[in-house]
Amino acid sequence: PVRAVPLTGCGNSALSHDLHELGYTDVTSIDFSPACIAAMRARHARCPGLRWAVMDIRALAFPDASFDVVLEKGTLDVLMVEETDPWHVSPQAAAAMRRVLAEVSRVLRPGGCFISITFAQPHFRKPHYAQEAFGWSLRHAACGDGDAAAFHYFLYAMRKGQPLDPRDAALGRRLHQP
Repeated sequence: PVRAVPLTGCGNSALSHDLHELGYTDVTSIDFSPACIAAMRARHARCPGLRWAVMDIRALAFPDASFDVVLEKGTLDVLMVEETDPWHVSPQAAAAMRRVLAEVSRVLRPGGCFISITFAQPHFRKPHYAQEAFGWSLRHAACGDGDAAAFHYFLYAMRKGQPLDPRDAALGRRLHQP
């Protein structure tokens, strides 16, 4: 069975339960809020495959290589919320993003997949994901309807142990240049 942890800052989202209903019976959800985790634990008490933990995404309390899939939906956006210029991210925000992504890489098993769902466009987000130190490949896709006025979201998929495309690696290196 696939062992997954949605790093959604799970909040009160139904995503964990939806995954369970789709057959993913070993799902661990985390959030930094004890009240939120207590409420979700109570709400889904009849789903023994769902586990809930109060945790900081910058310091995951899981052993190395313990998950097949790590999923985040909008949580990483919080790290960028105070940035005034998405083209020039502050060193503090870049460091916070790098810390979280290093933790994700650490807990992924070889061959595991990190999935990130966000409104962040590739020219803003790919440089953060495209770090050779994480040891993963990077792909992305735009999602949403074809209407130009519609909001699109982006799905990024990183596969642990697969090579990073040299063009993506170059993007990653530029992130840390002055």
